[in-house]
Amino acid sequence: MPYIQVKDLEMFYERMGTGDIVIFLHSGYSRGIIAFACQMLDFQRQYNCYLPDFRGHGRTRCESLEWSTPQIADDLIAFMDRMDIRRAHLIGYSLGANVGLYAAVNHPERVATLTTIGTGGFCDPTGVEEFEPEWIIAKGMQNTINSMLERHMEAHNGNWQEHMRQSAQDWRLYPQLTKEQLSSISCPSLFITGEHDPFAGEERVKQLTSLVHGSKYLVVPNGSHRPHMLRENPVLVNDTILQFLESNDF
Repeated sequence: MPYIQVKDLEMFYERMGTGDIVIFLHSGYSRGIIAFACQMLDFQRQYNCYLPDFRGHGRTRCESLEWSTPQIADDLIAFMDRMDIRRAHLIGYSLGANVGLYAAVNHPERVATLTTIGTGGFCDPTGVEEFEPEWIIAKGMQNTINSMLERHMEAHNGNWQEHMRQSAQDWRLYPQLTKEQLSSISCPSLFITGEHDPFAGEERVKQLTSLVHGSKYLVVPNGSHRPHMLRENPVLVNDTILQFLESNDF
């Protein structure tokens, strides 16, 4: 499995397919191959797909356990530099969607298109307290603990509690982009939400679309926060994104 040195990271990534480059940006509490399991086969037929594990997540290693959305966006650009990727289509889910927004705002020349799933573009800490380690221990959520240990052992060296604290802190703080910054996004953009996503939803993505010139949005019927995943509607989501990318090839 490939690792590459990116700043202070031993960054793990997976790559498959050929064609124009798509970088998949995973959600919090997850890693690339898990967050986009239902996209890999469809997209690798037409695109050269990269799935990096973020700082603090998955199999990416670092001495520091601290991370934030803006820091991960900077890591993404450094990863592209190390891989000699001049521009790429970005597809981000939840945390990764916000990473994509930061990249599009701060490094517009590197982003060919931006697709987000599960973000309204503004900070919303609703429900974050249920992801604090103290809450998880008090509620006896051993399955969650086991999952965080299994998914992120290389990233946090078994310190799942610090991983959850960092995640909760980031959730409370980001994104911190102003309407003016979001309005500066110049690449073709597609914003996707599930109909019943408590963190995005139609009204929020409509607002985001109104700020980003020329952007489009999709509301997935009956979808939750993860409409692209198994048991939801990955076919609709994949087909919509693929059509969007085909109309904006670079």
